[in-house]
Amino acid sequence: MAASSLFARSTAVLLAGFLVMFVSGGSRFAIGLTLKPMVEELGWNRGTLGLTVAIFLAVSAACMFFSGRLVDRFGARIVLATGLVISAAGIASMALVQTPWQALVLYGGIFAIGNGVASITPVGVMVSRWFPGRTGFANSLAVSGIGVGQLVMIAALAAVLAQIGWRSVFVWLGIANIVLVPLVAMAIQSRKQDTSPASDAAAQSGLNLREAARTKHFWYLLLVYAICGFQDFFVAVHIVAFAQDRGIETLMAGNLLAFMGLAGVIGVMVAGLWSDRSGPFAATFACFVLRIAIFALILMNQEPLGIAAFGLLFGITFWMTAPLTVIFARSAFGMAHLGALSGIIVMVHHMCGGLGAYIGAALFDAYGNYDIAFMLMLVLSVVAAVLSWPLRQPRDKQ
Repeated sequence: MAASSLFARSTAVLLAGFLVMFVSGGSRFAIGLTLKPMVEELGWNRGTLGLTVAIFLAVSAACMFFSGRLVDRFGARIVLATGLVISAAGIASMALVQTPWQALVLYGGIFAIGNGVASITPVGVMVSRWFPGRTGFANSLAVSGIGVGQLVMIAALAAVLAQIGWRSVFVWLGIANIVLVPLVAMAIQSRKQDTSPASDAAAQSGLNLREAARTKHFWYLLLVYAICGFQDFFVAVHIVAFAQDRGIETLMAGNLLAFMGLAGVIGVMVAGLWSDRSGPFAATFACFVLRIAIFALILMNQEPLGIAAFGLLFGITFWMTAPLTVIFARSAFGMAHLGALSGIIVMVHHMCGGLGAYIGAALFDAYGNYDIAFMLMLVLSVVAAVLSWPLRQPRDKQ
């Protein structure tokens, strides 16, 4: 294959991955922007939407695992396109909700299935196979689409939320998902575009899920990513409402969530470059050490400036571990079943994220503030830093 043709095809694959993550990031985190106006108009409590988000994350997480297995078998093109169509139908229909069960079905069910299928799992596998030499950097570029989408889409929606209402927010998110389908189909032209010639041989070897589950390395990875997800989605779902509770006006609170996405781009790029130089452990360990300081900060200072610092600093850590998932899995278990292995790690991350979103809401409803939740997150940051330590060595050297 000519060098120019290979470059064009690999660029198209990377762009497709970035765009999927861009729309996914904006769609996934819009619920944090709409949480307060929804509960006020519909007369729900925050625990109702917290439960909806928990179910969404559990369902989407399970679908991320299955999408990993599907992309191993069928390729990314059909998996991503199907997921985007389902996502569009589910998120746009949220504009019609009147009762909690409708939100559970539309957001926690239909949108969750689509968002889980068109997710970081097939994108990460696709990009890793096309960029075997610079996997960390390439995956960081693709995953940075989540942060950029969170910044651009959430900032735009926050600016017009008061004018268009929260129902129209969901309509526009549906349009964004469906518009992406033909673009992805054109960028990923065939099943063969999932793998570069350089990685064909490596793709044939490695442990399967059953074999990997017999190793300690596998379980350390699952525990670390479980805690990461628990913290990520607690903050993402509740940061806007928390800021508003502390007197920050709606537009500024929404912009804080958006700018967390920009901070996340910085963090994810640093993690990818760091991983290419010294492996995925150092960036992972640093992520949780920084979170220890971040949660200590918000427990001591909940003034507007402290909240802004908390949001932006947490944003830096928000996606640091995301591009490292496939690198941990590839280095420990090989390429042959990379979709299934990275998919189950992401599944656990997001399922525990749903638990974090729900427990955060339940603790707020019980105590009237988030202090107990923040204290829990601080303790979990310490635990995750300790658990990540055994991952500093490859599996075969432990």
